[in-house]
Amino acid sequence: MKLKIPPPYWLLLTTGLMWLISRYTPQAEILHNLRWLALLPLVTAIGLIAAAASAFRQASTTIHPQHPEQTRVVVDSGVFGFSRNPIYLGMALILVAWALWLAAPFAWLGVLLFVVVITCWQIVPEEEILLNKFGEPYRLYCQKVRRWF
Repeated sequence: MKLKIPPPYWLLLTTGLMWLISRYTPQAEILHNLRWLALLPLVTAIGLIAAAASAFRQASTTIHPQHPEQTRVVVDSGVFGFSRNPIYLGMALILVAWALWLAAPFAWLGVLLFVVVITCWQIVPEEEILLNKFGEPYRLYCQKVRRWF
């Protein structure tokens, strides 16, 4: 796989980067009063990640992003019916919540960076492996369900 750093570490690195950006760039004072809005994407993220993990467990397949070749089945129901990557979507929503909490407009660049890095270096290689392993059923799933949402 192209990505040698597991996605949870990218999430942590990005939160740190966003924090640094928020310390050295202008703050949006109006956003400080709206910090409570960060709870909405955070709760959604937790729900998505938990539902996806549960679906993987029920299907008796791996959740480990560094080893998609160990996947036993294509999980396409539940949260996987509207996003092929609900865990990565959940991670992105955690970063949205963090950006809202930081109240620093430039911190939003971290969300964009995370989405680009995870798409290019994790999701695309995962999809290639899964397409080679499962063939037509996976290709049809990819046509039916969007990558992010």
